[in-house]
Amino acid sequence: MKTQEITGAAPRTGGYRFLVVVSQYNSVVTDRLLAGAMDTFRSYGEEIATVAVVKVPGALELPFVASRAVESGGYDGVLALGCVIRGETGHYDAVVDGVTQGLTAINSRGVVPVIFGILTTDTLLQALDRVGGKVGHKGVEGAATLYQMARLAGALPVSSGGASS
Repeated sequence: MKTQEITGAAPRTGGYRFLVVVSQYNSVVTDRLLAGAMDTFRSYGEEIATVAVVKVPGALELPFVASRAVESGGYDGVLALGCVIRGETGHYDAVVDGVTQGLTAINSRGVVPVIFGILTTDTLLQALDRVGGKVGHKGVEGAATLYQMARLAGALPVSSGGASS
């Protein structure tokens, strides 16, 4: 049996084109997610040609913009950033389920990577711990994951979708 490890292609000629879609809700957290992601993208230098940023009102709006970006064919990947903090009602569960299912459905189409950078926490303090606090920085991790997945996507074969005769 022959095995092959695929770790990613050479960087895309002309640099990758990424979109970051970020929720404005809980902006004390999401602004930090975005700042960490952008710092990480800058660290890749010319390997990343452009990073467009779109701000949406809340987490449930993230899948809409991510889907449109993927359909446009203008991006090599999408990073969705948001923060949903549990409240006293069931609204938290509805929002988390909706954004998770929406982004998962878009990503599973296999067109370009769509990275889930949504914090789902019980408290604001837990969220802040995840944007440069004692639990790392999920914006940095999301940007690094998008870069790695875009490189990997370039190394994987793509099916034409048709049946062979």
